[in-house]
Amino acid sequence: MTLEQIEQLCHQLPGVTQDIKWEKDLCFCVAEKMFLVLGFEENPITGSFKVPDEEFDAFCEREGFAPAPYLARYKWVAFDSLSRLQQQEWQQYITQSYNLVRAKLPKKKQQELESKS
Repeated sequence: MTLEQIEQLCHQLPGVTQDIKWEKDLCFCVAEKMFLVLGFEENPITGSFKVPDEEFDAFCEREGFAPAPYLARYKWVAFDSLSRLQQQEWQQYITQSYNLVRAKLPKKKQQELESKS
């Protein structure tokens, strides 16, 4: 997967914005809440995303994955390369992370996003 392909996957989801935070991280957000962070200046590109509580420990045991610094308590996993997942997996986990973050938004905001989809 390339950075451009990841961007395309993210922007297929309703209400997604992207921003550069901390001068070096590309953050994809829904309603200003992050669901995917990429260290786009690194080679290979690294990053992190949110997973369900019940998948967190298993993900962290996979090669190339670890608890995300500062975000592990919220069940975010870090990865050391975009190549750790295939395109279908990226689509699945980006959508899953988006949905987990979106589910925590106020109901009114969730309804606004539904009307955009």
